[in-house]
Amino acid sequence: MHTRSRNKWAANVYCLDRLEQPDPDFYEACARIPAAFGGSLSYARVDVRDARSLDRVVGAIADRHQRLDGVIAAAGVQQLKAAVDYTVDEVRAMMDVNYTGVFMTCASAARAMFKWNPGSRDGAMVVIASMSGSVANKGLVCPVYNSSKAALLQLTRNLAMEWSAKGKEHPNGLGGIRVNSLSPGHILTPMVKRNFEEVPNLREKWERENMMGRLSTPEEFKGAGLFLLSKASSFMTGSNLIIDGGHTAW
Repeated sequence: MHTRSRNKWAANVYCLDRLEQPDPDFYEACARIPAAFGGSLSYARVDVRDARSLDRVVGAIADRHQRLDGVIAAAGVQQLKAAVDYTVDEVRAMMDVNYTGVFMTCASAARAMFKWNPGSRDGAMVVIASMSGSVANKGLVCPVYNSSKAALLQLTRNLAMEWSAKGKEHPNGLGGIRVNSLSPGHILTPMVKRNFEEVPNLREKWERENMMGRLSTPEEFKGAGLFLLSKASSFMTGSNLIIDGGHTAW
């Protein structure tokens, strides 16, 4: 999540995760920030399954800067298992993170935005869904993950409606927040690399399934995130941006 800094081109960015200490990639990113940037990059520990902690951490960030401008809700876990073998507890555990955790992250951020940004109508949220919310993944048995991502697509549309300018007509909707989802294709993340270890030849299969003939890297989604958070997408809400190398286009 982020707040604006005094430099209009910079921001105060906070990375939230449940780790006691941030991943080494966080420190590498901090080292790349130019001294003249004018913004900041900070880390805060929170578990998205704990709604009270979310409210406390997100609220403290907004109170510190007296505003909250944007949030990217990206919580997600994966488990490869046939649908007939899932237990109720396993389904709940995944949905607690992938759906409920994202839901509560957005709700906490909205409360902070309504408190500090009343009437400004410039808050923005990005819900990280997946192309897996729109299609089944060939060669990968993950029914709970895919259905959790499909749920996020509908959540995005509903939050966009409730928190839009028209949403002010609803009892609990103050308006002023745009909500969009981003649906990446297959990305070379640690979670996906574990899938490759579990399913032989999966990487080669996926590379053949899109028009680019390769998998994406996390860096290829920075522009999309910035676009959805910025005024460049000021007339966009309730939409889903798919970036999948053409995977779902054929």
